Amino acid sequence: MLGTAQGVRIGITGLGVHVPDKVLTNAELAEIVETSDEWIRERTGIRERRIAADDEALTDIALPAARAALEDAGVDAADIDFLVCATVTPDMMFPTSSALLADTLGMPNAAAYDLLAGCTGFVYAIAQAYGMLASGLSRRALVIGGDVLSKILDWEDRSTLVLFGDGAGAVVMEPVDRGGFLGFELGADGGGGEYLWYPGSGSRHFENPESFVKMNGREVFKFATRVMVSSASEILAECGKTVDDVDVYVPHQANKRIIDYAVAKLGIPPEKTIVNVDRFGNTSSGSIPLALADARADGRLHDGALVLLTGMGAGLTWGSALVEWTNGRPS
Repeated sequence: MLGTAQGVRIGITGLGVHVPDKVLTNAELAEIVETSDEWIRERTGIRERRIAADDEALTDIALPAARAALEDAGVDAADIDFLVCATVTPDMMFPTSSALLADTLGMPNAAAYDLLAGCTGFVYAIAQAYGMLASGLSRRALVIGGDVLSKILDWEDRSTLVLFGDGAGAVVMEPVDRGGFLGFELGADGGGGEYLWYPGSGSRHFENPESFVKMNGREVFKFATRVMVSSASEILAECGKTVDDVDVYVPHQANKRIIDYAVAKLGIPPEKTIVNVDRFGNTSSGSIPLALADARADGRLHDGALVLLTGMGAGLTWGSALVEWTNGRPS
């Protein structure tokens, strides 16, 4: 799916993030499975990640991020009429985490649902919010992306354990006077779903189900390096932009080697690329908003900055968004 924004300008007016307090370093992981700090950093670029406490669920880490986004936008929770939460680790299948969050935040008039698109979830979710807002079905939206993948990892499986961390981010989206989203490119390949899957987690029964994430790292790496480049290239071309026009590149933080490949292939200068996988690992749907928060903290999200977002993940799914950043509330 590929398309450019039409008519009403829709932008991000508030941003908030939150990660658990617990830091798990590579050295600490080496006490759990056969690995080392050097081995992990060389293959992934990760040196530490955040891990949710035993009594922390998704909504516990998403709630502070949502509140921060609302405060940043200067918006009352009751004024949100659409809430979508991108996650593969909800508190439970139902009631949805989005409904629980809407109730806790005080959004009695909001439509609320969870969205499952793997690590691409946040990009899918902002595209859906854009569509709701641009069509006039919604006036103001809250998009949350977050996961607590530590809850569904096999803590004896080095191939997945070293990669993932927990975290959440949220944005407020609404009509703006200038800038805003220029277009989206989204896609999925269920034929590659066998390379990153969560057996025993739904209505498809397995003979000996193991409720842990399974991954074919080699195949996922090949997929990621391909779609991170193709998706970004397609949305730039569709919007009449080039790599030279991009001010800030925010890729999904899956693996530093994947990011380095995409940057080199696209021709985006490393200094325009946001990388925080070293501090957080792969936080799935929380990855891009966490990176956006770092970009803003560094002063890169100035008015008019052209920001390219690209994600990929389980499904297999991928997606890109191009947005002209605007600071401040609409007049």
